[in-house]
Amino acid sequence: MESVISSLGALMLRALPTFFILLFLHYYLKGMFFKPLEKALAERKAATAGLKKLADESIRRAERKALEYEAAIRSARATLYKEQEERRNTWRNEQSAAVASMRQQADALVHQAKQSLAGEKETAKAALGVESEALAEQITRAALAGRSN
Repeated sequence: MESVISSLGALMLRALPTFFILLFLHYYLKGMFFKPLEKALAERKAATAGLKKLADESIRRAERKALEYEAAIRSARATLYKEQEERRNTWRNEQSAAVASMRQQADALVHQAKQSLAGEKETAKAALGVESEALAEQITRAALAGRSN
């Protein structure tokens, strides 16, 4: 058993430099490679998180502006439609007034024409009355003259 322990001790003595090299390599890589790498990754993560926050805030601002823009457009359209409706109503009223004025003028012309026709009718009746009497007299004279011959 003692030979096993002495072999083991010799093996341990030969393994000690390898152990120390591995231990040195571990701390060296940890200090020279992994810590700067972790630091760079942390900075990258912080920068990414900050940019993500800025992007989210920009998106929210853009959405608010889009909503404001849509509200302004709706308001402008409503105002435009209201103005158009007012113009249509004004035009309709003007058109109705013009039609009513023309109708009154036409009615006045028709009334005037009726009065003129009524006057002409009376004149024609009077003229026919005079002519009928004159014709009746001529017919009577002709008939009497024809009998006397």
